[in-house]
Amino acid sequence: MKFIISTFAILIFCQPVYSAQAITTKTIATGLGVPWGMAIMPDNILLIGQREGRLSRLNLNSGSLTDITGLPAIKVSGQGGLFDVALSPDYANSHWIYFSYSKDVSGQGATTLARAKLAGNSLIDWQDLLVTKSTTDTNVHFGGRITFDNKDHIFLSVGERGFRPNAQDLSSHAGSILRLNLDGTVPADNPFVNDKNVLPEIWSYGHRNPQGLFFNKVTEQLWEIEHGPRGGDEINLIKAGKNYGWPVISFGMEYYTPRAVGEGTEKAGMEHPIKVYIPSIAPSSIIQYMGNAFPEWHANLLAGALKLQHLNRIVLDEDDQAISETRLLRNVEGRIRNIIESPQGWLYVSTDDGRILKVSPDLADSE
Repeated sequence: MKFIISTFAILIFCQPVYSAQAITTKTIATGLGVPWGMAIMPDNILLIGQREGRLSRLNLNSGSLTDITGLPAIKVSGQGGLFDVALSPDYANSHWIYFSYSKDVSGQGATTLARAKLAGNSLIDWQDLLVTKSTTDTNVHFGGRITFDNKDHIFLSVGERGFRPNAQDLSSHAGSILRLNLDGTVPADNPFVNDKNVLPEIWSYGHRNPQGLFFNKVTEQLWEIEHGPRGGDEINLIKAGKNYGWPVISFGMEYYTPRAVGEGTEKAGMEHPIKVYIPSIAPSSIIQYMGNAFPEWHANLLAGALKLQHLNRIVLDEDDQAISETRLLRNVEGRIRNIIESPQGWLYVSTDDGRILKVSPDLADSE
């Protein structure tokens, strides 16, 4: 691994109601694996989880990059490995760091939620909080994104693991968004907690492969983005107990035939997405921008695109429906894996070829 800085300016032309804004994009690290998860620590350190089962810390002041030891055995195979990393909402007091990863369960991978603390350059007190009931003989569709609400709950996305019926099977965690207390226990007000036929951790279901999950702590809304098959990527506004339709309803097509997936695009009792991508952009992450550095973007959704290699900016109307989109950062020329917002309102973006980028307004060049 090595640290470099290169700078190029990009002029972003937004939708007609917005003015153009110049931004600066810096490459601040290279040589990583697939940087799946990122979290900014209070001391201006960026934690970087890599799918290959590596965890690193990048000093945003000096640029030094250091590996962290203490990860457990991680099943790295196909799309599986180390996924997200996030600081607890009470990190200043508890020092817990949360992780999602693929754990080997009898030779198969299970999306797992865990936490640990950082002592120097090593993790200590590792705890697996939930090894989900999501094992299949495939190495795809793990989900793995995590986010926190304002009430000491953590959400975890779990893909349907390449077996479509899982998404409608409430005796499986696969194809669901889960909600837990910070210690891994089940909240008493989860929607299915009193139904013996449903796993109590389930918050919503009917998802394919949700790799973007973001709780807006101002609006208290939970946003999700998931991969469709051939077309049919979805952005959903997640609500407790709701069914988001996969694979019964979908806007996507089968991979090897010109046939639509499922029964159609709508069905009673199933939620409709607020935006669909046809063709697919292959989404990887999502946030709702709430900073001041890019005022034109306020309350816009920002999603990473793998296949189409750009940052997707979505403008919402007053009913939270998508009304326009702009495709940014095409000059980056990389599969955008993750995006997070810094306290300054800047963006940190990771790409599958092992780069970390800082996106800030032009001339906002100091840390």
